[in-house]
Amino acid sequence: MALERDNRAGRTDAPAPAATSRWAGIALMLGSALSNQSGASLAALAFPVMGPVGVVAVRQWVAAVVLLVVGRPRLRAFTATQWRPILALAVVFATMNLSLYLAIDRIGLGLAVTLEFLGPLAIAVASSRRRRDVLCALVAAAAVGVLTRPQPSTDYVGIGFALLAAVCWAGYILLNRSVGARVPGLQGSAAAAALSGLIYLPVGCVALWLNPPTLGAMLCALAAGVLSSAVPFLTDLLALRRVPARFFGIFMSVNPVFASVIGMLVLDQQLDVASWLAVVAIVAANTISASAPAQLAAPENAEPKSATN
Repeated sequence: MALERDNRAGRTDAPAPAATSRWAGIALMLGSALSNQSGASLAALAFPVMGPVGVVAVRQWVAAVVLLVVGRPRLRAFTATQWRPILALAVVFATMNLSLYLAIDRIGLGLAVTLEFLGPLAIAVASSRRRRDVLCALVAAAAVGVLTRPQPSTDYVGIGFALLAAVCWAGYILLNRSVGARVPGLQGSAAAAALSGLIYLPVGCVALWLNPPTLGAMLCALAAGVLSSAVPFLTDLLALRRVPARFFGIFMSVNPVFASVIGMLVLDQQLDVASWLAVVAIVAANTISASAPAQLAAPENAEPKSATN
């Protein structure tokens, strides 16, 4: 507001509000990605004690509480037409996070998150007739071939879980559009998160009973819920008020890079040179496919798509 008053008064020594807002949005998106992947690395530290299912359950419960507080859904006011996509979104949400964490447990953070990003790329390609999107899909497919090439240590089950997470993320994007069109504000996403948390109540209780958590492991799981759900949700919400949704989609591609670096530094998960090149190729394919000539147009009203990822 102060900058606006300065501009109306004719002062030129203050930075342009649009530029300041854009850079603030970029900082928020980078912080969101760093928080998301840091949370995933903490979750991986708890896997040996609690198992991926127990960690995912705790994360889903944290996400449900945060989104219920922020979204404040009026559940009794929802119609059957509104509930159908919400129920589907809840199931996809639950499956997406579980399959991703199972993949991280088997093939590492960087590779799992990179393969998961094929979901948004597939949506971009399927909804476009541009030749460059087809080329991006071919580049990404070649990169996946490099990442999944047969080796003595190749874990095809883990790769399968990561690809399932990619399919779920694509479904998550499509269902979010449907929910957003039928339910006002963030109420639909909040309701889906709450239902997903309910799904994990019996599953999580059994998992935690079979694998009793230590204090350290539980703290890691709770921190993962905050860093990978609460913080990205709020920062993405603020970022989308400052940059266009399409520009936001481009910055989602920094997640595989952060995941690979954090996996190497925190979890000692090493990638060979060919795998690093494949990660870069998939990130580039996502970025080129998501880019548009007018990337920095006025911000659009849209809900974050990465907060729950």
